Amino acid sequence: MVVVNQPGPASAHGSVTNPPSRNYGCYERWGGDHLNPAMAQSDPMCWQAFQANPNTMWNWNGLYRENVGGNHQAVIPDGQLCSGGRTQGGLYASLDTVGAWTAKPMPNNFTLTLTDGARHGADYMLIYITKQGFDPTTQPLTWNSLELVLRTGSYPTTGLYEAQVNAGNRTGRHVVYTIWQASHLDQPYYICSDVTFGGGSNPPPTTPPPTTPPPTTPPPTTPPPTTPPPTGNGACTATYRTTSEWPGGFGGEVTVRAGNAAISGWTVNWTWPNGQSITNSWNASITSSGASVTASNVGHNGSLSANSSATFGFNGSWNGTNGTPTLSCTAR
Repeated sequence: MVVVNQPGPASAHGSVTNPPSRNYGCYERWGGDHLNPAMAQSDPMCWQAFQANPNTMWNWNGLYRENVGGNHQAVIPDGQLCSGGRTQGGLYASLDTVGAWTAKPMPNNFTLTLTDGARHGADYMLIYITKQGFDPTTQPLTWNSLELVLRTGSYPTTGLYEAQVNAGNRTGRHVVYTIWQASHLDQPYYICSDVTFGGGSNPPPTTPPPTTPPPTTPPPTTPPPTTPPPTGNGACTATYRTTSEWPGGFGGEVTVRAGNAAISGWTVNWTWPNGQSITNSWNASITSSGASVTASNVGHNGSLSANSSATFGFNGSWNGTNGTPTLSCTAR
């Protein structure tokens, strides 16, 4: 029997999801359509990254080194900041490529969000922004091109870490460079996010960011309820979709929906039709025995009000045929 639980050190980890890291942004925009030749024209930096190694995107949450001892500038050479010094055999080397990466417009005061599917916690985050006048479309990123704008304190193992960042009066295209020092061991993550600023120092929000995270990896497109849904024992349904597919691997997503009454938990069962297997997962506790799979809710997504839904996902392997399984859902 093989057990695949919430992502751990050997599976999913985390990254900055707003503003999105380079490889998470490519995964978000093209993960379900990464062979589309239109990407070469509309999103050429993502295209070159997928051409170099699509695993850069499938493993968007694993760009880390170990045993750096806080000596980040000594370990990571100039020109290799976005790949963590060509860590993991150069898996992320394409992220160092100079060019017009898709940049997200951000206010000059913004909330940076780091999604930690493995709930490692954080000793700190170091957040840098490129200096005014640096052009990331023509110049490689160096330590001298960055200004440290924030060093955060520690974060508990909640899975979502937010920091209020002030970019000053910067305008135009910039790179936000985040170092996340995970707490479970000496494991720093190195993360490049491309942004554009309009200038000015608009005031930050007057209310602090929440300390309790919504579901993670990938982040939900709609916020979770601010109050817990009522408990109950109604029925549920589950639907499956393949989010992406590449030679030998795929991404899957399951949406669990409560019926006309609230539920306090759920379990989804299916049998793979073609011998597929799950390699890592998020937002569910998954147990596999041969072709049979059982997925149960985790703490934050078990209670669903009537007609509401929760989603969990996973990466898997396949060979030959990647057929769609038939799912059953049992509510508690």
